[in-house]
Amino acid sequence: MRALKTLLIILLAVVVLAVLLGLLGPKHSHLERKTVIAAPSAMVWDHVKSLKAENEWSPFIAMEPNMKVTYEGTDGEVGSKSAWQGEKMGKGEQTITVVEPGKQIGVDLHFMEPFDAMAKGAINLVPKGDSTEVSWSFDGENGFLSRIIYVFKDMDAMMGPVFASGLSELKKMCEADVAKQVAEAKAKTFRGYTIETVDRPAVSYLGKRQKVKWAKLSEFFGQTFPMVAQAAGKAGIKMNGAPSGLYFEWDTAGMQTDVFAGIPVEVAPGTKLDGLVLQEVPAGKALKVVYHGAYDKSGDAHEAAHDMMKANGLEMNGPVIDEYVTDPGQEPDTAKWVTNIYYPIK
Repeated sequence: MRALKTLLIILLAVVVLAVLLGLLGPKHSHLERKTVIAAPSAMVWDHVKSLKAENEWSPFIAMEPNMKVTYEGTDGEVGSKSAWQGEKMGKGEQTITVVEPGKQIGVDLHFMEPFDAMAKGAINLVPKGDSTEVSWSFDGENGFLSRIIYVFKDMDAMMGPVFASGLSELKKMCEADVAKQVAEAKAKTFRGYTIETVDRPAVSYLGKRQKVKWAKLSEFFGQTFPMVAQAAGKAGIKMNGAPSGLYFEWDTAGMQTDVFAGIPVEVAPGTKLDGLVLQEVPAGKALKVVYHGAYDKSGDAHEAAHDMMKANGLEMNGPVIDEYVTDPGQEPDTAKWVTNIYYPIK
């Protein structure tokens, strides 16, 4: 009898202690970790803007790679959700509640196992020059059991390193993206010009071709382009691009070029108008340089394209094309003139 009485007293003491601990334990938990990533906020946003994107660097996924994760709705939009279930991570779900592109994404968290609890999570981005400050926060209302646990275990000390490891992985991914972008840009840069490989559609040019001395090029273009525009207008032919020069040969010794001056048009193959002919350029890949400045100063841009072709072992597959985007009659400042230079390649 005395033993039973002692046991009851012990049990009562345990209950009283648990109640006291539950009353004394923290009612609210806040956890936050920050890091600065050497990447623009737009690039960081790509890795946090959706639940699937976040799971690519999530420390919780890393802790249990085989955890079952499912998704509902249009990921990245308010109302979309993901649910998880695993031996280590228990069971729960999160729903996106806030989306501010480039700035913040917020979620409601519902933990179901090993205990039931609700919380809120948020990731905030703040631009810092060329870098981005990222903060990852968690706020939850602690239930009775959680209050007892957090009397003995500090939430920040327990989960802070986990959040920090996740941000560290996010930082690695974003800065790797930046390094890749820089390397790609460097590979496209020759003589200070950015040169891209593009796919050009087939183009039909209406115009005139002849050998012209370099000194007479401006005169040749000045006479031919208006003539093409006038002839096309009279014939009801639609022009669908900028006046262009197609260079088939560049004779340094003779200081002349075999050139076609024309305008892209929508017309049937073989069309001829008052001494003009149709020059077809088939679809294909080409190196593209966007040159800004006077036409007679574009030599460096062409040399840059030559250097890139040589560096990459490329071969020409048609005439060099200068697409004169800017109309000199409308823009007198040569510094604002834009010319798209194309080198068709095999």
